Amino acid sequence: MAGNKSYTIVEYFGGEDGYRCGYCKSQTGNFSRGMWSHTMTVQDYQDLIDRGWRRSGKYVYKPIMQKTCCPQYTIRCHALKFQPSKSHKKILKKMNRFISKGELQKGQEDCAGEPMDSVCEEAGPQELRKVHLKCTALTGIQKDATEFPSTTEVQKEAADATPTGSQTSQNDPVSVLAGTTTSAAPKPGNGADPSRPPCRKAKELRKERRLQKEQMRQNGDGVSSTVSPTQPTPSQNNQSKTLEEFISESLPENSAHCLEFKRFLCDSPLEAEYAPDGPEVGYGSFHQQYWLDGRIVAVGVIDILPTCVSSVYLYYHPDFNSLSLGSYSALREIAFTKQLQKQSPKLSYYYLGFYIHSCPKMRYKGQYRPSDLLCPETYVWVSIERCIPLLDNSRYARLNQDPDLGDARAVRDLGRALVLYRRTVMPYAAYSRKRKGSSDEMEVQQYASLVGQDCAERILLYRS
Repeated sequence: MAGNKSYTIVEYFGGEDGYRCGYCKSQTGNFSRGMWSHTMTVQDYQDLIDRGWRRSGKYVYKPIMQKTCCPQYTIRCHALKFQPSKSHKKILKKMNRFISKGELQKGQEDCAGEPMDSVCEEAGPQELRKVHLKCTALTGIQKDATEFPSTTEVQKEAADATPTGSQTSQNDPVSVLAGTTTSAAPKPGNGADPSRPPCRKAKELRKERRLQKEQMRQNGDGVSSTVSPTQPTPSQNNQSKTLEEFISESLPENSAHCLEFKRFLCDSPLEAEYAPDGPEVGYGSFHQQYWLDGRIVAVGVIDILPTCVSSVYLYYHPDFNSLSLGSYSALREIAFTKQLQKQSPKLSYYYLGFYIHSCPKMRYKGQYRPSDLLCPETYVWVSIERCIPLLDNSRYARLNQDPDLGDARAVRDLGRALVLYRRTVMPYAAYSRKRKGSSDEMEVQQYASLVGQDCAERILLYRS
């Protein structure tokens, strides 16, 4: 940052051979470019992830979008505008019930997908697959992989099919596991109760609610003259509750459990940096440790960058699957992003890694809205609502539909790209003269086109 003269130093590997895909299980269909980062500034990494790169440890990789079997689109959430969905609120309430009353249903997972994953096991053959935990040894902690199906869509359908005035839906939620729904068989009775109104389809109820809201907006006074007021239900009261209010909800003094959070710097290629206009904790890579009654139950790794918090990966203890710790940690990280933004105004986004629309179980990341996907050709952000119809039609799509818009940071002058050769920093033009014909021009050209002109002029490409 300001006054920092550190360099980013990388070794570029290319990547022509296909390898196993963890999403569709193709043995040779996954393709990506990669480079090893010896050291990296937070600004350089910010610019790289804004061009579709992502790190796993010190290995930084970028999917070859038009060639790979499951295109991976960088996704970011507007943290300041985020409002928790019904399934997110359910997770937060479940955690609060567990802490205050000790309620824990083992063997069940639900809600908004698990977790904010690093696709490190799928990133490429050159990558080191280790995480260094400096503070506490994690016995029995398992890495949360990308194998969990998203149950968000099933639950949303179940929630939408329930009338807003139904008290039963609040006390007897539908159980959802691995994309299936189960419910208790209805008790035998004497038939319909003639004193109650007939049952109506959920579609009709939703349509009626929309009409009521439209009439209220037209009247302007907040009350429709043609709709009789109804008593507010618990679900209506929760609509105005913010994410921070759910998280900071006061708990009784005699709570069954105590949940604490600790933050530590961790091993990473990112250099820790501080700036007058930055967050108090500084920029860099951090462990967020989740301690339950003095016992560590989960560890999340995040990168704090100039304009975002980037989720890297999460480890959690398998005994607490039912708490949806992956989704819960994402919600806490969004709240943490909003907290950092008060200290650093430009830090306002939460990056969730990659969104893979062609893999249904990985679509849960699109539920953290409002969110954008990165166009793989123009490198501009496009709202996910505009992207989904395109991705429904094709695995790979140019998300920005302006035919006249190109890559604003495309390579214009390869000679200005910086290389580190024999411990000397020099522009590529000087390096190519020293090598006398053996200048690796094609490889350097490919590298520069992937990182963009600005990064090529700042990042030192190591040449032996």
